[in-house]
Amino acid sequence: MKHSRKNKPLLEALAITDFAAEGKALGRVNEQVVFVQQTIPGDVVDVQITKKRKSYMEGFPVHFHKYSDMRVEPFCKHFGICGGCKWQPLPYEKQLFYKEREVYNNLKRIGKVELPEMLPVLPSPDEQLYRNKLEFSFTNKRWFTEEEKDSGREFKNPDGVGFHVPGKFDKVVDIEKCHLQAEPSNAIRLAIKQYALNNGLTFFDLREQNGFLRTVTVRTASSGEVMVIVVFFYDDDAPRTALLRHLCKLFPDVTSWMYVINGKANDSITDLPVHLFAGRDHIIEEMEDLKFKIGAKSFFQTNSRQALNLYRIVRDFASPAKNEIVYDLYTGTGTIANFIAPKAKKVIGIEYVPEAIEDANENSRINHIDNTVFIAGDMKNILKIELFKKYGRPDVLITDPPRAGMHTDVVNTILNAAPDRIVYVSCNSATQARDVNMLNICYRVVKIQPVDMFPHTHHIENVALLKRK
Repeated sequence: MKHSRKNKPLLEALAITDFAAEGKALGRVNEQVVFVQQTIPGDVVDVQITKKRKSYMEGFPVHFHKYSDMRVEPFCKHFGICGGCKWQPLPYEKQLFYKEREVYNNLKRIGKVELPEMLPVLPSPDEQLYRNKLEFSFTNKRWFTEEEKDSGREFKNPDGVGFHVPGKFDKVVDIEKCHLQAEPSNAIRLAIKQYALNNGLTFFDLREQNGFLRTVTVRTASSGEVMVIVVFFYDDDAPRTALLRHLCKLFPDVTSWMYVINGKANDSITDLPVHLFAGRDHIIEEMEDLKFKIGAKSFFQTNSRQALNLYRIVRDFASPAKNEIVYDLYTGTGTIANFIAPKAKKVIGIEYVPEAIEDANENSRINHIDNTVFIAGDMKNILKIELFKKYGRPDVLITDPPRAGMHTDVVNTILNAAPDRIVYVSCNSATQARDVNMLNICYRVVKIQPVDMFPHTHHIENVALLKRK
């Protein structure tokens, strides 16, 4: 171990040997774990340490002595700066291997339950251009790369629009091309930026809380429809209208042009009104013979093609019969509930966000589905015995909670309800394993199917089928 000119530890020739939780590559020095950004197993690197704790260190590579034999060239010029797609140097089949291993290890180590043989992880149909929603942030203090800083050039224009730099809330990488979403996503973002620069529109300053342009979200659907939501920090009718009219002319095929005025300290628009400027206030996503209405605030799985595969797996695992009642917890906009409703007697969907429940009811209506009931409220308060008395006890229960998993009260209510089958969909196999451990008193895991929704990231969706003992 040496020390750099800045008097921070510099580890020489560290061998990267594995991945830990959250996709962090690691090596070891005297049994101490060292997490290293932008590396994969097989790399040998000199590491500049940025954080040193008793049990671990964190750092980034400053020199590669050896590149891993399985390393591939990242496809994006912004790799390692914007913070997205961190597993680009890893071949896709290796990404799937490590994701599958993490699911199994979490269920075994945290769940501590007997497991069946796990089905192979289902690859995403698309490795690039798979996202149907991206949000870009405007900034008047864009992030300059080390190469730019060392070039000696003077950069007069600090404005940019793109993604936040990891660990630096007020810094944004100016993105030239993102490989996650199909066109016209890049074209729309770049057109807004160019118009703003040409017409003197100010970009947002997150620290000072000023500037006109704040964020832009582009939503696309497999139907070909596109929605654009431009968020302004304050309202100024003339420049706002001029910008949106300009965009309408440039992109006449866009289905929905929306805008929001957000003067809050955070970027969330869930509690703010969304205004329609031109077109429809929604786009339509299609799955099998169903149509789903997507609004500006609607939640929908961001990988549309793989979402269809995920819902088919859920339907297969649930296998509802025509005389069975299904409960769909954390139903969102009712996509799973409406997807399986034709196979069941009745589906009751529960969700915290009232707007999502409105979308769920609308999705049932436009698909002529009349055996669904959607309820808005806090899950631990809604899911009570009284609910089962009103709508019937569940024969099948589907749960798709947020990353934090289910509240203990919800798990206990499920145990009291005693459905024959539970289908647990999770974006975090660690909290899923914790909940499965609590359910293990009455249930056994009979099927496990990981589903990759997010290539080039460590994230993995997992579906588990539990049956009553």
